[in-house]
Amino acid sequence: MRQALRQHLKAERLRIAPTARMAAAEAVAVSILEHLPVTGGYLAGYWATGGELPLHVLQLRLPANWIWCLPVVLPEKKLGFAPWRGGDALGNNRYGIPEPMFSADACLKPEDLHAVILPVLGFTADGLRLGMGGGYYDRSFAFRQHTPVPPLLIGAAYANQELDVLDAQNWDVRLDAVATERGWIDCTSEENS
Repeated sequence: MRQALRQHLKAERLRIAPTARMAAAEAVAVSILEHLPVTGGYLAGYWATGGELPLHVLQLRLPANWIWCLPVVLPEKKLGFAPWRGGDALGNNRYGIPEPMFSADACLKPEDLHAVILPVLGFTADGLRLGMGGGYYDRSFAFRQHTPVPPLLIGAAYANQELDVLDAQNWDVRLDAVATERGWIDCTSEENS
């Protein structure tokens, strides 16, 4: 069931025109910047592939008190995070996605981050996220599954990726919010519970 849904959502995402992707990236950057805590810290994003919402606009406008990080694929299907600025060296991971070339022990742990922008294939208003199916984010942020501790988890998505319903799995880690080109969705609000 989820695999068929993933295939459908991937196809829909790839149909989004480049101009619409760029406009969505602009709107999402504005929305996220309005909602990030002013205190700053480590903000993890991702390298957009396969039609994912690009984050370059956000990265370029990030206030100086925020340090941009990218995920690094680690053993045991988990993620570490490495500070990265444009021009810093990258290599391709096992999936062909560019990532900083950091060893596992040199990476920040998920609990060291202050906020994380997660790629989204599908989402619900109450914070369920459908990803590509590898489980990297769910495993990495499993410590947040039943306790709302930092980091703040924000999905970056196109509005048409919102689903009315998604069956929750016992390993799912919910998002705190989703930013789309139509605005900010607070997934913790009583209205969405």
